[in-house]
Amino acid sequence: MEEVIKDWLFDPVVGKLIAAVLTVVVVFTVVRYSQRVLGRYVEDAQRRYRLRKLITFFGYVLAIFLLSIVYSDKLTGLTVLLGVLGAGVAFALQEIIVSVAGWIALSVGRLYDVGDRVQLGGIRGDVIDIGVLRTTLMECGGWIGGDQYSGRIVRVGNSFIFKEPVFNYSSDFPFLWDEMTLPIRFGSDYDLARKSFQQVLDDLTGEHASRLEGDWRKMTDKYMIENAQLQPMVTLKITDDWVEFVLRYVVDYKKRRSTKDRISSRILDVIESSNGKIVLGAPAFEVASIPTLEIEVQKGE
Repeated sequence: MEEVIKDWLFDPVVGKLIAAVLTVVVVFTVVRYSQRVLGRYVEDAQRRYRLRKLITFFGYVLAIFLLSIVYSDKLTGLTVLLGVLGAGVAFALQEIIVSVAGWIALSVGRLYDVGDRVQLGGIRGDVIDIGVLRTTLMECGGWIGGDQYSGRIVRVGNSFIFKEPVFNYSSDFPFLWDEMTLPIRFGSDYDLARKSFQQVLDDLTGEHASRLEGDWRKMTDKYMIENAQLQPMVTLKITDDWVEFVLRYVVDYKKRRSTKDRISSRILDVIESSNGKIVLGAPAFEVASIPTLEIEVQKGE
């Protein structure tokens, strides 16, 4: 029995297996300890997140490197076998391989980063984690109106960046253009309405537009894009039922709903204080003609 145990303990295969397990345990312990120490001394959440991801990545690389040293004498004999299995594994795991390629593309190309608001595969939300295989989003919208969180955590495969467009709401220019449409009844004071609506936009969004001129100038230097109007504007269009005013303005991508709420409240105050000069429109119906009715009255006997 003792000889069997000695043979088992001194078996090269068992020794290499024990060495491999110890290597993985040591690397895992070092990674967890480094991440814990990092959390104590780095206060910035975004920087701490990036460093934790970097430590995890180097931990994987270190583990693979040490395991290759442990089994270095076996690698040459496995070359042919790996070549045969490579094609089958690549076909069976093509989605995973593409997701890993997507993670590499995200790391190099910076299509989006943690904290950005994006739309991936039809899902809109804020990026809260970027893994090797999946990007994790805190969903916005869904059954919730506006751009508010729904509370659902969505994980989207990184392979989507090669299959569908990636919409980034906050990468280079963290502001969006938004619009409101107001129907005003025919016969209202259009000049007063335009001036009043423009004043509301200037008061609530004009300061944002002024601050963004430098950011937009960087956009025009970086991309082949024309210089756009950042200042709020009011345009008018005639429809069959009313005169339509379109209010266009620049807003922080995270404050669309609150900004629209403030603008709507001010617009209602303007309309109510106009003493009937500005009236909201309603669908109009015109009666072209009334058919002739013939009425026959019969007298009773």
